[in-house]
Amino acid sequence: MVQELQQLIQVWPSISPYLSVPNTDEELDELIGFADYLMDQTKGEANHPLIGLLDLIGTLINEYEQAHIPEPGGTPLGCLKYFMEEYGLKQKDLTEIGSPGVISEVMSGKRELNKRQIKALSTRFGCSPAIFI
Repeated sequence: MVQELQQLIQVWPSISPYLSVPNTDEELDELIGFADYLMDQTKGEANHPLIGLLDLIGTLINEYEQAHIPEPGGTPLGCLKYFMEEYGLKQKDLTEIGSPGVISEVMSGKRELNKRQIKALSTRFGCSPAIFI
């Protein structure tokens, strides 16, 4: 094990930019690019050898976002519209809300989000459910 740790110490200077919490938006963008590359490599396979690295990179990205990117405030509908714009989503992409008719009613303000929808949206966007209440 000592030999493996020595090897890690040797390569650390070259890999540390990819295995550290980013400090700038540019570093964040690079890390997101790396995560995208890893997602392409793993192809959604839960047992892929690189899945642990992808999880680590996701954790590092999350650390930066939690510290530097505030959650949106405002009305639940305003927050949903904000997330849709941030993620480049259209109404049809919000399948966790329900049928196209239900989505349309929510987006027009005729219907409020229920507990199931709020939980699904907070999971999808990685935010507090309180945003949608």
